[in-house]
Amino acid sequence: MKQQTSLYESILGPLLLVADEQGLTEIRFLTDVPPQAQAAGQDRPLPALQAAARWLDQYFDGCTPDIPVPLHLSETPFQREVREIVQTIGRGQTMTYGEIASRIAAQRGIPRMAAQAVGQALGRNPIPILIPCHRVTGARGNLTGYGGGLERKRLLLELENPGN
Repeated sequence: MKQQTSLYESILGPLLLVADEQGLTEIRFLTDVPPQAQAAGQDRPLPALQAAARWLDQYFDGCTPDIPVPLHLSETPFQREVREIVQTIGRGQTMTYGEIASRIAAQRGIPRMAAQAVGQALGRNPIPILIPCHRVTGARGNLTGYGGGLERKRLLLELENPGN
């Protein structure tokens, strides 16, 4: 399947957007721009890359994006459950790993679910920002575990909730 990349310059530094014909597959925080990203843009960008760039433009402009971005994820059923809950967390809001675990346990009709399992699932989130795992915090609201680094997590939360 044809895969295409695009470089997106953000306030967090460059982001590498990756998509195929079915949808966006990855957003990667970059410290260096890899050669394949420098060559991006030679073809007409795939629709998912165009939609993701417009979505990110709105997001970084302080808006709640209203652009649908097709996603093409390779995920387990548990990762999908976690993602679906995370995608309900509103801009400027947070939820703990434990709260997500409790919701999944309730959906499954089981007494409890480990918060660590939620953390592991989110650690495999290939599309940060669009799937807002930066909105998930530790039990006391502390910032923990973010693939882009805790400083980026803090900046994203500040962008979403500038009054706090």
